[in-house]
Amino acid sequence: MRRPRILIQLDCDPQTSVFDSVVAADSGVEHLFRHRDVTPDQVERLVHGAMFTRGPQDLHSTAIFVGGSKVAVAEQLLDAVMKTFFGPLRVSVMLDPNGANTTAAAAVIAAGRHADLRAAEALVLGATGPVGQRAARLLAGEGAHVRLASRSKERAAQACGRIRERHPKARLTPVDLEEAVASLPTCGVLISAGAAGVEMLHEDSMERSSLQVAIDLNALPPVGLASVDVMDRGTERHSGIHCYGAIGVGGDKMKIHKAAIASLFESNSLVLDAEEIYEFGKKLLH
Repeated sequence: MRRPRILIQLDCDPQTSVFDSVVAADSGVEHLFRHRDVTPDQVERLVHGAMFTRGPQDLHSTAIFVGGSKVAVAEQLLDAVMKTFFGPLRVSVMLDPNGANTTAAAAVIAAGRHADLRAAEALVLGATGPVGQRAARLLAGEGAHVRLASRSKERAAQACGRIRERHPKARLTPVDLEEAVASLPTCGVLISAGAAGVEMLHEDSMERSSLQVAIDLNALPPVGLASVDVMDRGTERHSGIHCYGAIGVGGDKMKIHKAAIASLFESNSLVLDAEEIYEFGKKLLH
């Protein structure tokens, strides 16, 4: 007898994400167990409930989704989940706090349609935020030289250090916003992942650039890149820059999110973090 698909949602916020819950329902999950305000010390008890209620042959029908708006806490929850598993007693798990992993994956996949990421000079604005850090991480993993831009160059340098923990050979340069604008003539890829409602780059800066692709992940006015429309999806602007807006990228983000959730039930051993979600998305959207 086939066991119903159960997704256990571990959220570090006071209220579990409605967005993540709706996506889970649209991904074929039959039962959704929502846990809010989860802390790392509570994880073992919750995961044991998932591991010890079904035999090894049925554990693929149970999975865990780790989310919430506090990305660092969500990462701690994932670490706690992984430490709880032993031998064949484990279930598949996906990490996507604040939509950071699926959004970054969709953005970098879009960039790869128009630029050779292995040789790219890339600039990420808002690179110390959750999406920006992951976009920079994925670009670096492809071999790009990535400039991580922030109002605080010190914070950008710290983000570079975190990325090098995963990709020791990553080519990374921390820059402040003034240095970021000055680097545009040599950059081919631009991803803006700044805070909502903050314009990161004026239109005249885009006109003086040598960009192949520009991606803005801010949907709220004013958008992050002044000349990019939220609906752009590869739209050519400024004599050949392929532009993507937040909604233009968002369709692919949603496809990746839903398909990744569904894939958790194909085995009991998947672990989907940023890199795994990115590789999954490339195959899905090829």
